[in-house]
Amino acid sequence: MSFSFRRFIFGSPLPTWREMHERLPKILALPIFASDALSSVAYATEEILRVLILASMSAIQFPYVIYISIAIVILLAIVVTSYRQTIHAYPSGGGAYIVAKDNLGPTAGLIAGSALTIDYTLTVAVSTAAGVAAIISAWPQFSPYREAMCLGFVFIVTVGNLRGARESGLIFALPTYAFITAALGLIGFGLYREFTEGLKIEHSVVIKQTHDLTLFLILRAFSGGCTAMTGTEAISNAVQAFKPPEAKNASTTLTWMAAILGTMFLGISYLAWRTGVIPSGDETVLSQITRAMFGTTKYYYFVQIATMSILVLAANTSFAGFPRLASIMARDRYLPRQLYNVGDRLVFSNGIIILAMLASLLIVVFKGDTHALIPLYAIGVFLSFTLSQAGMLKRFRMRRERGWKRGAVISGIGAFLTGLVTLIFAWTKFLEGAWVVILLIPGFVYIFSKIHEHYIQLGNQLRLTPEDAFEPVNNVILVLTPSVHRGVKRALEYTKTLSSDVRAIHVETDPVDTAIMEQRWEQWGGGIPLIILESQYRSLVKPVLEYLQEVKREHKNTIITVIIPEFVPTKWWHKLLHNQSGILLKFALLFQRDVVTSNLRYYLDK
Repeated sequence: MSFSFRRFIFGSPLPTWREMHERLPKILALPIFASDALSSVAYATEEILRVLILASMSAIQFPYVIYISIAIVILLAIVVTSYRQTIHAYPSGGGAYIVAKDNLGPTAGLIAGSALTIDYTLTVAVSTAAGVAAIISAWPQFSPYREAMCLGFVFIVTVGNLRGARESGLIFALPTYAFITAALGLIGFGLYREFTEGLKIEHSVVIKQTHDLTLFLILRAFSGGCTAMTGTEAISNAVQAFKPPEAKNASTTLTWMAAILGTMFLGISYLAWRTGVIPSGDETVLSQITRAMFGTTKYYYFVQIATMSILVLAANTSFAGFPRLASIMARDRYLPRQLYNVGDRLVFSNGIIILAMLASLLIVVFKGDTHALIPLYAIGVFLSFTLSQAGMLKRFRMRRERGWKRGAVISGIGAFLTGLVTLIFAWTKFLEGAWVVILLIPGFVYIFSKIHEHYIQLGNQLRLTPEDAFEPVNNVILVLTPSVHRGVKRALEYTKTLSSDVRAIHVETDPVDTAIMEQRWEQWGGGIPLIILESQYRSLVKPVLEYLQEVKREHKNTIITVIIPEFVPTKWWHKLLHNQSGILLKFALLFQRDVVTSNLRYYLDK
């Protein structure tokens, strides 16, 4: 029943040979890997305005938001150009982690991996929270259910991704393209009105100045708007998810994404300036712009629903990117090996589940508040941008292949600018929460290093050397015998085929039961010696562990096999009616050297 339910939810297993057929064409790869970047236009402009408004209405009326948006789009173009070079240089994928590790050393790679891990987790939390905020803007009555709605959307996206890359692309393609259509339609109509009748700048509230419009404030607004660039690296992390030729298709998709993102971001920022919308805690800036253009018409609700969909599905970029990054890091033994494995739907199921759990925890801690999560956002991704482009710069200078000077210039400029933005983030957002990320990254690097150290030590201890010769092993089998019944008899018959040294062990808790058992043993013991272990305090575990040490002292190189007979009732609730003392013993034996524990089950008919 559970197997059928699993197949209904996640689909039937896919054979390994289907892996090539599950790869994505550009038209499906765009919504999977670019939904994070494209969706950020729904809140990036708002983050700029939230800072500018501190310097009074004049900062809103003056086109600072346009200047800042243009600067961000120029930076986006430089970063995308650099990542196109990365895709062709590393067609196997891995993005910033691989580039930094190969060219700047393992520590730089771990810093990039840590930064991306944090960014991917925050992307899921921020995008779902922003999507729910879009719903609440149109239907405020849902506000009390903000946190529950966020968790529900994370669950839906998780299930969609566990069904497989191609299926998730088909599921999430329509909402992504619906949002692109809605946003471009809004911008086109707004520009039409601007050039035909002019957009009226109306302010419903009077803003009181609380800060001077300083360089720090402008840089703070710039750093907030740079959230529009999050997700840019996802395509370079997952080149192998594309249909052949992988590198060409990935770089083309990256260019499409940048062109659409830049157009929508500039367009929304322009409309926000010309309509004079004021950031509000009750309604998003995009909702206000749409309402100003169309009123509460069907198109307004179409934009809100499309925005909610793309924001929620922006989490899909992380679900596509993080498991692949985690798999590469697990291959390099910096993460648990379980994250390297591909699930039965040809996706990295363990990575998907772990990402969903971490993001859900963030949503609960921050109560699904987008603006509480934003200050933690983007610093990690810009740090990874910097390391990736610095790594490419070094690669160009070391290899000096054809066209290396042009590539080095692009990567050098990109590394400088994104490094500068990272410092701006750390400076302007430090007290708002960026300090958490700044502390977490070294913590993650330490954890990854300790995992790697464990795997190296493990490999050294397990590696065979010429000095490792076969040695004879004494196999002593101990059959735990609480009483004499058919289950114990079957265990004794089985163990006699494994070793000549078989002993039955009975821990005495009641002398009367022991005497009865000794009488029956003469008939049913099969010639196997019965060892009675006294237990003054009626403990099962301690006498057995003490006897194990005695057996080990008898011979060198001894392996002790402990057989625990148990009978299995036909009904699950019958199990509750019987003693479960063997569970504690099995747990204690897990930590004993040179001890093998095995359960021998006897199945009852009724």
